[in-house]
Amino acid sequence: MSGAAIVTGASRGIGRGIALALAGAGFEVVVNYARNQAAAREAGEQVVAAGGRAHLVQADIALADDRHRLVEESYAACSRIDLLVNNAGVAPSIRADLLDATEESFDRVLGINLKGPYFLTQLVARRMVEQARNGEVRSPKIVTISSISAYAASVNRGDYCLAKAGLGMLTALYAARLAEHGIGVYEIRPGIIETDMTGPVKAKYDQLIGDGLTPIRRWGRPEDVGRAVLAVATDLLPFSTGQVIDVDGGFHLRTL
Repeated sequence: MSGAAIVTGASRGIGRGIALALAGAGFEVVVNYARNQAAAREAGEQVVAAGGRAHLVQADIALADDRHRLVEESYAACSRIDLLVNNAGVAPSIRADLLDATEESFDRVLGINLKGPYFLTQLVARRMVEQARNGEVRSPKIVTISSISAYAASVNRGDYCLAKAGLGMLTALYAARLAEHGIGVYEIRPGIIETDMTGPVKAKYDQLIGDGLTPIRRWGRPEDVGRAVLAVATDLLPFSTGQVIDVDGGFHLRTL
């Protein structure tokens, strides 16, 4: 095995794509999910078929007790944690205009998308520091999946944009704090990726992509993000930390 990875929100979408990419490289993968056990089981079966080992752990990362349990069960199953992938996230239940947005939606989105990863990273980082000090792992890594919404304003989902922007600073903070322990920390910013989350706006983005929204004129796929995570996980960026990796078809480019 190449090591053990925790992938939050790994039952479907981008998280599943990441889990499968890691499995193909021989990783032992903790498939974290919040509620959809059937999807998690399917993802676990695919991880095994791809060449990895799968451990399913139900935990809602917005809840402190669940975060602690996720780390403890992962370590108990794998005896090590080489990689944490903060992927779990939700969109607002209702895309409300900024002037109509509610605190209820804000608390839900920020709790899952920002508070959860912030404190889960803290827990895993402590364990990684201890493992590195004891020589149990070499060059552990933390990857956080954010979004182009970290800098592209969408006025009908401000809470989501704020959460993703916050993940950028999460990456910078932990990269600065953990470098002395040999722990690399990275942010991956996907663009328009074909998943369940983007399903409701497919027609809109089909048109935008066709009109040249992105230089690479296609939807992104979960495996595109998975390959970027794999590059980090397999130590192909050993002299980088705090790095933002865009997986967006060139959306971030400004052209005249």
